[in-house]
Amino acid sequence: MPRERLSPEVFALPVERIRDGYYTDAYFNATKQVLEAHNLHPRVLMQVFQKHDGAVLGGMDEALAVLRLCSGRYEGEGEGRRWVPGWDQLVVHALHDGDEISAWETVMTIEGDYGLFAHLETVYLGVLSRRTLVSTNVRRVVEAARGKPILFFPARFDHYRVQTGDGYAAHVAGAIGVSTDAQASWWGGRGIGTVPHALIAACGGDTVEATRRFADVHYPHMNVVALVDFDNDCVG
Repeated sequence: MPRERLSPEVFALPVERIRDGYYTDAYFNATKQVLEAHNLHPRVLMQVFQKHDGAVLGGMDEALAVLRLCSGRYEGEGEGRRWVPGWDQLVVHALHDGDEISAWETVMTIEGDYGLFAHLETVYLGVLSRRTLVSTNVRRVVEAARGKPILFFPARFDHYRVQTGDGYAAHVAGAIGVSTDAQASWWGGRGIGTVPHALIAACGGDTVEATRRFADVHYPHMNVVALVDFDNDCVG
């Protein structure tokens, strides 16, 4: 049975800017312009791979959305300029998010007129690279934990705009929860958390009191997990 993929609409892509090459390396935009200026339509077979064994694929559904919504070319000038989609002229095969992959294993092929997707290489490779890195690192932690549940709480250490995709990459790699609603949004989840140091400080450094007050408001709708290292002492 075919495995479901996330709908392209989930990613809220800046479609017009991607089509315009705003996020594309200049040399790929220049290549597309050369092909169009000389009316060249080379049919190519693009293979996408990475170089490490034991990696976990991430970002594929998003990469496919980029190709689906942004492949093609502009025709006409001025007010008559219009976008002509190219997705239906491409043959694309791809693995799925969460698949374990080997070094040099092909994870996606794109076959068709290169001019239809030359401007997208920077974008879809960037998506695949970042999400695969996150998925691979999370999977390694999950495996090292040997069955203990792993929570993915990196939001304070990176730009907020990466939360949605990184959260999903962690989810498919085996993390049981994330800390923000944005990180959980692609699969319809919610952010979860602990009793933070800030609340303990607001309760005079009393971890027990902070935990009780937290539970008064949030239990049973949220699990109550207290941090016990407020004084940098995890034992006594």
